Amino acid sequence: MSTLARCGVVVLSLLGLLALPARAALFDDDEARRAILELRQKVQQMEQANAQQAAENAKQQAQLREQVQAMQRSTLELNNQLEALRGEIARLRGNDEQMARDLADVQRRQKDITQGVDDRIRKLEPLKVSVDGREFMADPEEKRQFEDALVLLRNGDYDKASNAFAGFLRRYPGSGYADSARFWLGNALYGQRQYKDAITSFRSLVSNAPDHPRAPEALLAVANCQLEAKDPKGARATIGELIKTYPKSEAAQAGRERLAALK
Repeated sequence: MSTLARCGVVVLSLLGLLALPARAALFDDDEARRAILELRQKVQQMEQANAQQAAENAKQQAQLREQVQAMQRSTLELNNQLEALRGEIARLRGNDEQMARDLADVQRRQKDITQGVDDRIRKLEPLKVSVDGREFMADPEEKRQFEDALVLLRNGDYDKASNAFAGFLRRYPGSGYADSARFWLGNALYGQRQYKDAITSFRSLVSNAPDHPRAPEALLAVANCQLEAKDPKGARATIGELIKTYPKSEAAQAGRERLAALK
C-alpha cells in the first residue's frame, strides 16, 4: 500500500473516532492522549518516509540526469571523432588519388623514356642491307647518308650529290656501301663534266672491287668520260679492257657497239 493510501486510512480512522462520541466517552483522558500521540507518531513516520522517498527519488533523478548528460557528452565526442575520421578518410582518399595520378605520370614518363632509349638503340643497331646484289651490315646513319646522297643524284643535283658521296667515303671508308658510292660519285662528277675526277672514281671502284656487279659499268663509264674529253684512243683501250675482263656483261656488249662506231 502506498504512503498516500496509508495516510488516507489514518485520517479516515480519526474521522471515525470523532464521529463516534458515544464510544469516545468510554476512553479516559490518558488513553485519548496515547491514541493522539500514536497517531502523531505514525503521521511523522509517514512524513519521514515520504521525505526519504522524495529525497531518494530526487537523488535518482539527479543521477539519471548526470547519466543522460554523460551520454550526451559521449555522443557529441563520438560525433566529433566520426567527423574527424571522415575528414581523415577524405584526405587519405585524396592522397591516394593524387598518388595514383603521380604513379600514372611516372609510368608514362618511364614508358616514354624507355621508348626513346629503344628508338635510339634501334638507330644505332646495325641493319642488314642489300645494295647492288651484295648484303652487308650497316649503321642506320650510314644507310641514311648513302640514300640521301643517292636521292640528290637522281634529282639531278650533281654538285651536292658529289659532295655527299665524297663526304660519305671519308666518313665510312670501309663501308659495304663504299664501292657503290665510288660508282655513283663518278656519275655525279660526270654530270658536272669533271671527267678526270670521274675517271679516278670509276677506276677506284674497279681496282678495289673488280668483282663488283657495277665494275663493268664503271669501265664503260671511263670510256665515255674519255670520249667526252676528246680521247678516243684511250676510250678504245678502255673498251678493249672491258670486253676482255667482262666479256659476258651487258656493258661489254654496249662497249662492242661503241667500239664499232669509233672505227
